[in-house]
Amino acid sequence: MSNYDNTNKGILFVNDTKGNDKAPTLKGKINVNGKEYELAGWTREGKNGKFYSLAISEPFKKQTSTLTEPLKDNNLPF
Repeated sequence: MSNYDNTNKGILFVNDTKGNDKAPTLKGKINVNGKEYELAGWTREGKNGKFYSLAISEPFKKQTSTLTEPLKDNNLPF
């Protein structure tokens, strides 16, 4: 096991699964004060040349169903 400390460090990779024009050019993770976040970056062009615009967000969590009994036609939620 490694003793490497990731606190307050991050990493970005080229987003090779870019699905549309608004998707980030770069994706990765960053640790801020011991908490993990997702990091995204977009290549932009400004009046002074190219730059990276960055966004940080909470890690994505898939939602799971909390239903305890199967839905029937008469109890659909819509």
